[in-house]
Amino acid sequence: MFYYINGSVALLEPDRAVLDCSGVGYLISITRKTYDALVRDGGIGPDGSATGVTAKLYTYYYMREDAVELYGFYSESECSIFKMLIGISGVGPKAAVSILSALSVDSFIRAVATQDAKAISSAQGIGLKSAQKIILELKDKLSSWDMSADDGFVMPPEQTADSDDAKEAINALTVLGYTRAEATNAVKAAKGSTLEEIIRSALNQLM
Repeated sequence: MFYYINGSVALLEPDRAVLDCSGVGYLISITRKTYDALVRDGGIGPDGSATGVTAKLYTYYYMREDAVELYGFYSESECSIFKMLIGISGVGPKAAVSILSALSVDSFIRAVATQDAKAISSAQGIGLKSAQKIILELKDKLSSWDMSADDGFVMPPEQTADSDDAKEAINALTVLGYTRAEATNAVKAAKGSTLEEIIRSALNQLM
């Protein structure tokens, strides 16, 4: 729903921020790593006193029957890891935030690549079994990420609408009721190497 929100910082705390966009204040749950990055790079004091500074957060709109929440991240890669984590059965947004508060993007991906469950279980509320399950679920998906950016890793390239998998994904989404334009844009921005992963990623964006 929201790809990113760019606005003036009205409030900043270790677990949340409020961005003012044209008089509308968006309450956004954040990770500790995003908070640290805002303080480090945004010219914001550790007490949030330098409000009014402009900040950009990549967002994920989470909705269920009893809750509607907006999560924000300093980098696209952190946001993508968050989406991967909550796509794992038994891992909710709070657990994903806990992991990304304890580990930077590159530290998390290294932990998955080296099967270091102990590092992941260092996050509050994450047990060793949950950490092992996360590694099992994500090790293949993250193996294609390359280290080349300041925040650790860059994501695989976006899909083109002309590939066979992309065409199938677009058709599948239109069957679900989305317009072809909506489906095409979502598939172009989707991450994944298989048809199933592309559709799942596109659905996450459309939701």
